[in-house]
Order: sequence, then structure tokens, then C-alpha cells
Amino acid sequence: MRHPNDADSVGRLEGLHRRHLKADVELIDALDPLTRRTVAAWLADRPSPARRQACLRILASWLRWLRAAEPALEPLATCGAHVDAYCYAALTTGVGPSGRPLAPATVSRRRAILASFHAFAVRCGAVRQQRLADSASPVTREERRLLRSGVARLADDGRCAEALAVALLEATGASVAALAALTVCDLHMTPGDDPLGVIVLRDGDCPVPYPLSPQVQRLLAAVCRDRREGDLLISRPDGRPADIGWVAAALTDAALAGGLPRQRATLLHPHLLSRPAPRG
Repeated sequence: MRHPNDADSVGRLEGLHRRHLKADVELIDALDPLTRRTVAAWLADRPSPARRQACLRILASWLRWLRAAEPALEPLATCGAHVDAYCYAALTTGVGPSGRPLAPATVSRRRAILASFHAFAVRCGAVRQQRLADSASPVTREERRLLRSGVARLADDGRCAEALAVALLEATGASVAALAALTVCDLHMTPGDDPLGVIVLRDGDCPVPYPLSPQVQRLLAAVCRDRREGDLLISRPDGRPADIGWVAAALTDAALAGGLPRQRATLLHPHLLSRPAPRG
């Protein structure tokens, strides 16, 4: 680690060369050069030494949480979903050495400061252009298994529409828009003594049929019990079509129900399960 007295250390900024800030300064100094320069420029732009100290402490707290939650993700490749997950952790389980939840007003101030840093990074061109929106590490095979288990728990709780949305998302990798457009007419059963369910998705240049697992078939049977021909297969409790926010919330709930850690579950997003639509 660099010593705070080094010429390129953020510790050289007025107000930051303090013993109680040493660990935070060293954390920033150990970042990759682009991120370190961006943080230093942002801190230098704060209006007073006291404000600079507060911003340093909050940014360091955020970086420690990020290192534990998404160790492979660079700070400049994060987005609002990661800040939301950090703030949720701060409200519920705490994010500091004390392990105590923070007051809502304190969390709001932290959110505002982190939003300021991200806005500064965007303005100065430091944000990684190659990152995906709502970036997070890919969903692993084990996480998919836990998701399917969580889907079953949502269904057991009577949340069949949400369970079906997550199950189809995981099974097909289709976009939320394609899933939201599904109707009863898109569900087909093959003839025979042991019929196979098939769903036809329009998520590219042509309709694509997907065979359905027994779990999805059971969910479809439960959902279609009260559906008429032409009705949407997946809709919200108030009857509105599914949208990305509703499906993302259902995905998080299924992940939690299946046993994924909360920090990981809150970072999951439908695009992480998407696959390119087959072409005809």
C-alpha cells in the first residue's frame, strides 16, 4: 500500500492527512490509477476539508461493501442498482464495523454523496464505456438451481404469476417485453399419452418454441385456470402487464427464497439471464 504522504496519495489533499482517516486513504490509494485519479479529483472538488473527510469516509465504506459483494466488479463499472443494494444493507444489517443498521436520514445522505461521485465520474469521462447497464457478475449454474427452488417457494406462497415470470425468464432467457406479451394462445401441448408443453416466444426475427419443464408446466396450469383465450399469461395482481421493474423484484424475491445471499439477490437483474434470441 502507498503511504499517505506519497505525492499521488489522496492524503495530500487538505483535511485528509489525519490519523483516523489513514485506512480510508490507503484504500483509495490502492485503487487502479484511473479510479484513484477520479476519486482524488472528486474529493478535491468538495467545498471544505470537513466535507472532504465525510465524502472520503462514505466512499471508503461503499468500496469495502462492494469488494465483499462483487469482488470482480470495478468501482467505475457500478451503477444505481449497486448503490441501492448498499443502501438496503445499511438500513437492514449495517455496513460498518459496528454491524448496526443506520438511520434512514443517514442512508439518504450516503446515497446523495455516492450519486455525486458517480455523476462526477460520468462528467469527466472516467466511467467504463464497455460496462453493461446494471452490471453484475453472470448467474452461475448453482445460482440458477437456487432460483428454481425459490420459484417453487413463491408458488407455494400463492405468487404464481411472479413464479411463472421468473421460471420462464430462467428457462428461456427471453426479454421481459417478450414474456409480457405472451398470451394463452402461445401455449401449446403436443399430442400423445405424455404431452409436452411448448411456449412460443416472439423475441427476435421469428417465433421460437421452447419446451417447458414440469415445474413450468405446473405453474402454467395454475395460472391458466382463470385465463381465457387471448388473455395475457403473465400479469400483475392489478391486471396490468408485467414490466421490467415488477419482474426484477420477483427475481430478487425468488433468489432470496431460494437461499441466495441478500447482497447478491438484490443485484440480480433480468438481463443477466437473457440469451440472444435464435434467428430463423
